[in-house]
Amino acid sequence: MRIGLFVTCLTDTMFPETGKAVVAVLERLGHQVEFPAGQACCGQMHFNTGYRAEALPMARRYVQAFGGYEAIVTPSASCASMVHEYYPTLAAEAGDEDLARAVDEIVPRTHELSVLLTEVLNVDPRDINAYFPHRVTYHPTCHGLRMLKIGDAPYRLLRAVRGIDLAELPEAEACCGFGGTFAVKNAEVSAAICADKVAAIRQTQAEFVCATDNSCLMHIGGALSRQRSGVATMHLAQILASTDLASTE
Repeated sequence: MRIGLFVTCLTDTMFPETGKAVVAVLERLGHQVEFPAGQACCGQMHFNTGYRAEALPMARRYVQAFGGYEAIVTPSASCASMVHEYYPTLAAEAGDEDLARAVDEIVPRTHELSVLLTEVLNVDPRDINAYFPHRVTYHPTCHGLRMLKIGDAPYRLLRAVRGIDLAELPEAEACCGFGGTFAVKNAEVSAAICADKVAAIRQTQAEFVCATDNSCLMHIGGALSRQRSGVATMHLAQILASTDLASTE
């Protein structure tokens, strides 16, 4: 399948290894992955803070950049939610019928990575051939859990990783406290929520905490680092891209 990678601005600028990992996993499974240079921000930050007019050109750019692909993959449940939930709203508010048609056509082809693998490509998780011999716990992010409703797709993928010790996270469905600009506008509340999340993560004695959003991992990782916890963050894509090099030689 010819797949367009919507890498997202946060991943592109701060966590490029995640984007590379997405490509590595999909190419290992025999798919062609392309990175359209015309892509930009999804506009979620603008939309959520009331700048809807400024978010509209970003929706237009998205459909232009990704219109020719059989599927679009993103390593962000948050940005995928923006496309699914709010691009139709932006098109309707603009009264742009052409954009509305383009959005209606492209939304079903836009997928968060774990959903693309398990529900669209119907990959047997074992065929990814990932190897990650570490104790890991998984944080289900709010957008993936409550908006995209990706369900147990990440868990199914993680359970198939060879060598992994997957630890259950207490109160896993609780928010990490990031929420984009919420963490800036409500810093004390955000930090308190994150403290609870980090305490739960440390209870698992995991070496790594993973998620489907680098934004949440950035927030959690900052708190873990300040506590000198020894717990690292890693995106789901990077765990899936990890291999036992000796077995592939």
